[in-house]
Amino acid sequence: MTGTDIWEPHAPAAAGGLRPLHAEGPDLGASLGASLAASGAATARPVADGVVEVTARDAGPVRIEWRVPCVDATAFWTPEPRGTGWLPAAWSAPRRTGLAAGAPIAALVGTGDVALCAFAAGRPDVLAGAGVVEETGEFRFWAQADGELTVRIDTSGRHFARCLADLAAWWGEGRTVDIPDAARRPAYSTWYSMHQDVTPERVEAQAALGKALGLDVIIVDDGWMTADRTRGYAHCGDWEPVSLPDTAAHVARVNGLGVRYLLWYALPFIGKDSAAFGKLGRHALADAAHLGAVVADPRYPEVRDFLTDRLARAVEEWGTDGLKVDFVDWFSRGPAPAAGPEADCASVDEGVQRLLAAIRHRITAADPQAMVEYRQPYVSPALWPYVTMIRATDCPLGPQENRQRTVDLRLAAGPVPVHSDMLMWHPAEPPEQIACHLINVLFSVPQVSVDLAAQSPAQREAIAFWLGVFRTHLDTLQLGELRPSRPDLGYPLVTALGGDTVAVARYAALPVDASGDGWRTLLVANADADPDVRLTGGSGTAVATVRDARGRIVREGEVELGLAAPIPVPRGGLLTLRRA
Repeated sequence: MTGTDIWEPHAPAAAGGLRPLHAEGPDLGASLGASLAASGAATARPVADGVVEVTARDAGPVRIEWRVPCVDATAFWTPEPRGTGWLPAAWSAPRRTGLAAGAPIAALVGTGDVALCAFAAGRPDVLAGAGVVEETGEFRFWAQADGELTVRIDTSGRHFARCLADLAAWWGEGRTVDIPDAARRPAYSTWYSMHQDVTPERVEAQAALGKALGLDVIIVDDGWMTADRTRGYAHCGDWEPVSLPDTAAHVARVNGLGVRYLLWYALPFIGKDSAAFGKLGRHALADAAHLGAVVADPRYPEVRDFLTDRLARAVEEWGTDGLKVDFVDWFSRGPAPAAGPEADCASVDEGVQRLLAAIRHRITAADPQAMVEYRQPYVSPALWPYVTMIRATDCPLGPQENRQRTVDLRLAAGPVPVHSDMLMWHPAEPPEQIACHLINVLFSVPQVSVDLAAQSPAQREAIAFWLGVFRTHLDTLQLGELRPSRPDLGYPLVTALGGDTVAVARYAALPVDASGDGWRTLLVANADADPDVRLTGGSGTAVATVRDARGRIVREGEVELGLAAPIPVPRGGLLTLRRA
């Protein structure tokens, strides 16, 4: 966005230059429960019960603002890491989203997990503010962009996840998103387990062990393109397989195991020790001196052509099944310098979009099932045509963070599969806690990054059992309707509904709702130390099977759903209820 930002930390609730806006329809203002104002030429129209679409246009920056009573509010939700669970003040710094950073969507959540107000913008590059107005007790939202801006505002009072899903579906209208089946399969990553110490032998050994446990994809991370092991990025840019000689044969051996292969690229970085630096160093968007690299400027066709050729080579020549494209958000950090005469893009975002589109086109021409992984924070819906999975940003050995980030991503990712950050643990981790690591990311695609050869038989049993749950119930866990509870508490209970199966993950000693006539199978994954799973609602009988963290049956028999007696489920275990 090039216009002047309108943000004064201690300004009164109403910004100057805004005019009250009345939507079409005599009862819409009352049903919406929000006061609307906008700058420029603005219109508002209803699109569903309690949902309004507002569009503003002007020659310069336009702004749309609205307020709702902040009554019974519990949390403010955004898809950014650590962005949920508190109520900001109206004078808090706004969020800036763009093609390569963030997504223009948010929700004020109230008691009972209802959305008091949810909204999304129809373009990726917005400046958006939200917070409590101290003078009135209202919650004020505003969004700003250059030229034209459309926002959808939802005050329908439904579950906040349903409102966000509808907003994501609005984003998806007219967008083509092609997701290969393998993008939803559990994956092994070399990052935490090997870091830069990558060799063909180590990769092939982990691929074979992982396949036996249920890991169908391997992602080879940093280190393959350099013999340097100091964790910097000075050797990025040339992308020669220094640590993976005879790359095509190596990839073919991994594929021969039935494992798909992705290769990591730090897309923006041109290392100062690379040959590419002499060629492209003059087209630097920014100097990442502490990383030993510069950020390449995608506004130049020479830069885009070079990077596209480097990345497409992995699929076209070496036969990999896709790419892990890292650090795309670095293209959007800080103001861009003035472009030289060789640039052919009006903005950095335009250059990024052209670059990512070219990479996707080249690799899918070579392999229509080729995959591309992105990660937080570059989660904009404008990137959906160029990606096949989005990963939660790094949170090593952080199960609660992984849970919250994957759930947050699911709520705004639309059709794109969400992957967990790589799961790692200490060699002495008990099988019960390994199971809990996996349960914490149950509603995403798990990535594992430990030395599988060093795992004990009990640890391997836990990994294999829970990966089997992911694979068997993929349609419910990944494609079902997601209903997380209590964002203000980090989602202590999460439910997914798919067909005649309901899956519940329990991260605290909370009761599980067994009511409803639609389910034939009810899964309850217990990641809490309290073993007593209490079922509420429901009637009739069901056959209960309880398995421990390693998948061993510890209890089975018929239970009466209407009774209050708890069912003991060990930590890391799974309760399966089936009824006729």
